[in-house]
Amino acid sequence: MTTVRFFGSGDSFGDGGRFQACILVEHDGFHVLLDCGASSLTAMKRTGFDPNAIDAVVVTHFHGDHSGGVPYLILDGQFRKRERALLIAGPARIRERMAAIFEAALPTSSTTRQSFDVTYAELGERPFRVGPAVVVALPVAHLAATTPHGIRVTLGGKTIGYTGDTDWCEALPRLADGADLFIAEAYSFEKHIPQHLSHATLLAHRDELRAKRIVLTHPGVETLARRSELAWELAEDGLEIRF
Repeated sequence: MTTVRFFGSGDSFGDGGRFQACILVEHDGFHVLLDCGASSLTAMKRTGFDPNAIDAVVVTHFHGDHSGGVPYLILDGQFRKRERALLIAGPARIRERMAAIFEAALPTSSTTRQSFDVTYAELGERPFRVGPAVVVALPVAHLAATTPHGIRVTLGGKTIGYTGDTDWCEALPRLADGADLFIAEAYSFEKHIPQHLSHATLLAHRDELRAKRIVLTHPGVETLARRSELAWELAEDGLEIRF
């Protein structure tokens, strides 16, 4: 059985009291996070989940609400005697970009040697193995400086597509195609906010999103206010989906 668990389903600003992006995919004892926003460590610990159980983090882009929690995950592991190796996978130059995030959050911490193995891997359109999972990353339409990608993860015979943050682009039907679950940003309901998806945009393209199940995430104020009108399920912090 493959399980998807939303530790964090919110936007950058915690609208609705939600934690930032942090989605766990688990199968047969292997745990991979899709994004690790700055609030992720708190989100995991609040549920009683042990962050030291994470085997890998797949980062969609370099905004703090999607990748700012990685330094804290690593350093918490150091303080709590973690032994399990950790892989951080994401866009080009991920090692250098994560070092910069380390230094911005906790100066000098990027040079601290860990007692467990931390490795980095760059993702792209060619399938890449992350433990037993296979990950494909496609460029999407968000702020270019953040090197944004959407991802497809196949684990335990199930495929999960995830938009990360993006406006509509040609990558999205590819990410959704045949997926058992497609996790789509719906930051706004009708208003077009550049570099983000609205519910209205998703509706306009619904026939192109050929996934078995679609769940919305990353809602802002407008989406939360009109949640009863949504065409698809809106994730909540703590939502679990099992295949």
